[in-house]
Amino acid sequence: MADTLPLDEDFSVQDRFNSLSNLIGRTPLLAVHLRWRGQRRVVYAKAEHYSLTGSIKDRMAYNILRCASESGALKPGDLIVEATSGNAGIAVAALGRALGHKVCIYMPDWMSSERKSLLRSIGAELHLVSKEEGGFLGSIAATEKLAAERGDVFLPCQFSNRDNCGAHELQTGQEILKQLASIGKVPDGFVAGVGTGGTIMGVGRALRAANSNVAIHPLEPSESPTLTTGYKVGAHRIQGISDEFIPAIVDLSKTDSVVSVSDGDSIIMAQKLASQLGLAVGISSGANLIGALMVQDRLGVNSTVATVFADDNKKYLSTDLGREEPVKPEYIAPEVELIGFEALQCPA
Repeated sequence: MADTLPLDEDFSVQDRFNSLSNLIGRTPLLAVHLRWRGQRRVVYAKAEHYSLTGSIKDRMAYNILRCASESGALKPGDLIVEATSGNAGIAVAALGRALGHKVCIYMPDWMSSERKSLLRSIGAELHLVSKEEGGFLGSIAATEKLAAERGDVFLPCQFSNRDNCGAHELQTGQEILKQLASIGKVPDGFVAGVGTGGTIMGVGRALRAANSNVAIHPLEPSESPTLTTGYKVGAHRIQGISDEFIPAIVDLSKTDSVVSVSDGDSIIMAQKLASQLGLAVGISSGANLIGALMVQDRLGVNSTVATVFADDNKKYLSTDLGREEPVKPEYIAPEVELIGFEALQCPA
């Protein structure tokens, strides 16, 4: 396999970006109908597993690479190097290869085997970092070290790059507003788990520009409350959120209170979405649905609360998502009766 793809007048960098843009975003908004605590409810969730690599990270990766290419920060022939917990790396690798770049990914070694296999299958050079080597923070340090050693490296820096938030402010948030408007609704609240924080900050800005009173709630695992404590504590099973630190692009002063959801509860909800509704989504999607219900409880059962189903379940089938999860008395998912869903397409 060639390290890079040839560029010519018939298939320029801009042509490649234009083609890729047709494969990213404009995902359906699902109106998920359910019953909880004896009340009929509806929660709205963006079906991000319909994007190119099956996750919401395609939006961020595309916007960062496009902006970097336009500014000259990303040049033809550059090596793209990123630290990731999985989805972002897969998105960066796929888009980077499609644009003609070699891609090098650093990832903690405890992430799912599916993530590792996917990264290798799409042409990324994968480096796994153990807890002893620093885990996630060690992965970031390794990318910075490599960039310092050679001059042809582009670092997307997803945790500190404002173009991450821009992808969701200019696209994801606008799509939510348009899709809800198509059925005569405006959002009262939005909930999303925090990995880089790009989704909650970007969508939050877009929704508050339309309605300053909309509630914007970041979500974290109750087993590892990094946002609440300000530092890494505990361990959890919701891959892709609550890594080991609060990302630079996250400003909690511009959001409402942090929502805390158990990883076991999230697993059960994701399992139910797949087995009962055929919505094969990942663990964080289960967490986001639970979080949205919790926020809806505060705002009123008829309030319009939106969230994201960030990815599909294919990257987690070797994890506890593929096994029976013990039920605890405080869990919400076992008490939720899923009824069905409607898919709202994104207006042109």
